[in-house]
Amino acid sequence: MTGERTSADGGMETSYGFRQVGQGEKQALVNDVFHKVAKRYDIMNDVMSMGLHRAWKDAMISALNPRRSEDYKVLDVAGGTGDIAFRIVEASDRKAHATVLDINGSMLAVGAERAEKKGLTPNLTFVEANAEDLPFEANSFDAYTIAFGIRNVPRIDLALSEAYRVLKRGGRLLVLEFSEVDMPLLDKVYDTWSFNAIPKFGRMVTGDAEPYQYLVESIRKFPNQRDFAAMITTAGFSRVNFTNYTGGIAALHSAWKI
Repeated sequence: MTGERTSADGGMETSYGFRQVGQGEKQALVNDVFHKVAKRYDIMNDVMSMGLHRAWKDAMISALNPRRSEDYKVLDVAGGTGDIAFRIVEASDRKAHATVLDINGSMLAVGAERAEKKGLTPNLTFVEANAEDLPFEANSFDAYTIAFGIRNVPRIDLALSEAYRVLKRGGRLLVLEFSEVDMPLLDKVYDTWSFNAIPKFGRMVTGDAEPYQYLVESIRKFPNQRDFAAMITTAGFSRVNFTNYTGGIAALHSAWKI
């Protein structure tokens, strides 16, 4: 398998980085990656984004602008360590409730421990489940967020369909993900950094370069901004658009269930 991006027609379900795997094999491989990096996940994101992920996440929360109401309910998917959910709760003046869903128990354990230390436990629920088959009733949430997690879901089309199902009418979808750089020279600099430096830093930080190699490759396989926007539209969402951050290194996709 090469570094060519998948399209809106699919392909991520059998792509473990640049390696082709069989149907149903990817999830276990991805789970193993996150079991390995759970306790150093924030450091991992700092390495992957050169520290910029913090500003991108803050911009995501500003775009969401969570309602300061105890009735406001957000589902944060693939957010086990709580990074996005904590920001949402704080932005709502600790009134909103966030359900943090992750398929990886190691990530959730880190998030629950951090929530306790921050005094945010009353505003949070941690659920171990699969984004492709959410254990919630339809029309349950005001917003659905996922940051740097959608590319690790094997069947992205199912995850987006589930997001549409559990959102209330008028609900908001926000997806923050590494994407396709659209600035000359920056794309080459970022490629050099990603493939040469990130796995080496990963080995220094965690003693294991393999998880970082997968994560870098998965970024290159993920559909570009327009193709991913097309997938969101196919799932039934309206007013689909995206905003590039740092020349397209990351992109925030926004959509509504009308």
